[in-house]
Amino acid sequence: MISVDASSVLSPAEQIRSQLAAQIRTGQLQQDSRLPPVRQLAADLRVAPGTVAKAYKELESMGLIRTARAAGTRVNPGHTATGPLIRAAEELARQAAAEGLDLIGAQGLLAHAWIEASGGSGGTYQR
Repeated sequence: MISVDASSVLSPAEQIRSQLAAQIRTGQLQQDSRLPPVRQLAADLRVAPGTVAKAYKELESMGLIRTARAAGTRVNPGHTATGPLIRAAEELARQAAAEGLDLIGAQGLLAHAWIEASGGSGGTYQR
């Protein structure tokens, strides 16, 4: 299930993109699963079709989905994270919430750890 929070600092398109990307990476959306058409998802979320189209375009540029006229928009294979990584992310979320961090705070903590793990270079960042 995808939702858009009007009070979020993230744009609606970014919220849609990040939620779909997470569902793909966790396996909730499996390879070749069909995503709803842009207009349908826009109506369901009460956002402009262009907002959903932007999210889909970003997911396509990341290689997570593909769009074909007759086949619709589908999830590409090979992007599901491993079980240990998913469990580590779930534990980070639980621990951060228990310590009073919000999502932005937890993301900042992860970004810092990412930089440290990559030897201070920052590594590559992919939304």
